[in-house]
Amino acid sequence: MIVNDEQQGVIRLSVFIGVFTLMALLELLAPKKERALPRTKRWVTNWSLVIINSISMRFLIPVLAVSVAQYVEQAGWGLFSFIDLPFWLECLLAIIVLDMLIYWQHVASHHLPILWRFHKVHHADRDIDVTTGARFHPIEIGLSMLYKFLCIAILGAPAFAVFVFEVLLNASAMFNHSNVRLPKGLDAVVRKFIVTPDMHRVHHSIIVPETNSNYGFFLSLWDRLFSSYIDQPKMGHDKMTIGLEEYQDDKPASLLWSLKIPFIKQ
Repeated sequence: MIVNDEQQGVIRLSVFIGVFTLMALLELLAPKKERALPRTKRWVTNWSLVIINSISMRFLIPVLAVSVAQYVEQAGWGLFSFIDLPFWLECLLAIIVLDMLIYWQHVASHHLPILWRFHKVHHADRDIDVTTGARFHPIEIGLSMLYKFLCIAILGAPAFAVFVFEVLLNASAMFNHSNVRLPKGLDAVVRKFIVTPDMHRVHHSIIVPETNSNYGFFLSLWDRLFSSYIDQPKMGHDKMTIGLEEYQDDKPASLLWSLKIPFIKQ
């Protein structure tokens, strides 16, 4: 059970445009924090990274995760090939396990120096908004894609589950990076299940223990389960500083800087 490539493209693009437009509009109507830098320059850089990443992946790793899942299914590989479960339950479990594996990938990106060199491009953004969720270095995107392929092969995750998971992951990244002021009561309820903007914003604090917390992208339970959860930032959301302490200037808003900083000796 999987939609064809054309349908996948339409669904992915529709969800992306819909979620981005909604969150960008809410950021205008109910922003959580004042911006440190003008939106225009940051957005040019962040969107340029998206374009570079898309082009790079199309030429260097042209295979989609769903295609890998389809191949794995046909070959009978992975853990799910040894378990006889209803299709809906297999998909649900695959989505949950994939989300946990992405959580651990994120943890590794912070604690392994070679991975942090690239991941800090994401964290160097001095404001956090809907575009930050797509601000990644091309090499990190490539490594992340290969890691995802490995996880899919080991699990034998159904192709339909992989497709749904990727759509959820992209949508949740835009949602939880958005600069949106949710009512406290609503935030408290929603974060019991999925990562909210207030929950993830803590992760972008310049205070290191806060940077090394709240790693989840979609489901919020992993941070509680693995003791990496911080409820609120020490300085409060209005006064907290976003980004990395050593880069509190205009450099992170530069595309060239963002591309070359992993290769500069610190």
